[in-house]
Amino acid sequence: MSLPAMLFGVGGSFLFLCLVFYPLEKAFPAKRGQRFFRPEWWIDLCFFLGQYLLWSGLVLWLLSRFGDGLDGIVPAGFRAAVAGQPWWLQAVEVILLSDFFVYWGHRLQHRVPFLWRFHSVHHSAEHLDWLAAHREHPLDTVYTMGLINLPAFLLGFPLEILTGLIAFRGIWAIYIHSNVRLPIGPLRWFIGAPELHHWHHDRARDAGNYANISPLMDLAFGTYRCPDHEPESFGIQEEIPREYLGQMLHPFRRGRK
Repeated sequence: MSLPAMLFGVGGSFLFLCLVFYPLEKAFPAKRGQRFFRPEWWIDLCFFLGQYLLWSGLVLWLLSRFGDGLDGIVPAGFRAAVAGQPWWLQAVEVILLSDFFVYWGHRLQHRVPFLWRFHSVHHSAEHLDWLAAHREHPLDTVYTMGLINLPAFLLGFPLEILTGLIAFRGIWAIYIHSNVRLPIGPLRWFIGAPELHHWHHDRARDAGNYANISPLMDLAFGTYRCPDHEPESFGIQEEIPREYLGQMLHPFRRGRK
């Protein structure tokens, strides 16, 4: 793909996300009064551009190699039986299975110091909105995307199911970071919501709400939390550089200490 075409695609994606999420954040703000150009907006824009221009291709290439390495582990007959199910049943299965893997993998990111080096970059955001969702170290992205797609790779779900899941989870990840609090009532027990993930980013604690699409895993394993108000502050307790390049190098500097 040529550079102009790539830049056009990135600009189109940015405009699309603005048109979808900015009106939601204005109509249903979780934290009222938060400006569009809030503190560290430019850092998160750098992460957005880095994801779309630099790292997405590398992540997809590594995932394809990962999938190739898992090919053949599960017997072909079982994989054929999975592929022969109705598409909607396959979609439900892959979402539930990937949620299970992501839940436990996410808990490990908060418990294993090596994983936390990279995941802490994501948690360093002190203001949450749709753009802050993109603050993620590319190696952290590889880890998370590997877990999300592990069930699909192992069981041989069709490519269209896998592609649809990746696209859906990408939009969902942006939604749960957005500065939005929708009046969904008891549905939040079954459907992930921004307020759940906002409490996961609470500066004052380091546990809970590890699930993604649905909070069922948090409910099952006792890590669900959803007060009726927003956290007082977001971010992490430790020191971290406040510029893009510094945050990209931060995990490796910690490793050398």
